[in-house]
Amino acid sequence: MKLAPHLHRLGNDIVASYLIDLPEGITLVDAGLPGHWNDLRRTLAELGRPLSDIRGLVLTHGDSDHIGFAERLRSETGVPVFIHSADAHRVRTGEKPKTPMGPARIGPMLGFLAYGVRKNALRTRPVSEVVEVEDGRVLDLPGSPVVIGMPGHSPGSIAVHVPGADAVFVGDALTTRHVLTGRVGAQPAPFTDEPERALASLDRLADVSASWVLPGHGAPWKGSPADIAAAVRAV
Repeated sequence: MKLAPHLHRLGNDIVASYLIDLPEGITLVDAGLPGHWNDLRRTLAELGRPLSDIRGLVLTHGDSDHIGFAERLRSETGVPVFIHSADAHRVRTGEKPKTPMGPARIGPMLGFLAYGVRKNALRTRPVSEVVEVEDGRVLDLPGSPVVIGMPGHSPGSIAVHVPGADAVFVGDALTTRHVLTGRVGAQPAPFTDEPERALASLDRLADVSASWVLPGHGAPWKGSPADIAAAVRAV
């Protein structure tokens, strides 16, 4: 799905990742589920861009529904995969602490699980080699992505600000569709390691200038990062 010039979404409101298409190359943010590999290839074909135009993949955190095709991309093409150092162990091993599931409704929860099965979620491979990054780093990738530390959902959760795409990608720092209840609108994401810390991290979005806030689950938010952060706090 094309959202704006240079900005595309892979997947849907259940699980999403993103492609930034610039003349100097392509940057990916998150890798969804393994089956989103086909979405990636289809979008590249529509753009008339080869796989070799991808310069890097930036992961917002190390959970399995964000690293889907990352290892395939890395092993087949040599594209570097970037992750905050605090989530490096998680992305290499797949280990994740158990967190309370919280509220759920049977329909949306089964829909989430069924979509995962269709997109080969059970075949997610850990990423064997990563490039570790820290808060504040500007990556040498198309669009010059800026790493913004957003700990809480996981220790190494980040937002990725790409000024050239007028967008900030927030992973699971917040959501606009709760995968377990189906509730839509800005809200905290489920399966968060440290909910209070995640809410505190929303302060990091207040000074980010962008017209798009793009979560890993839910509809894109057309509006300021400060406004969506306030909306999440108001829930």
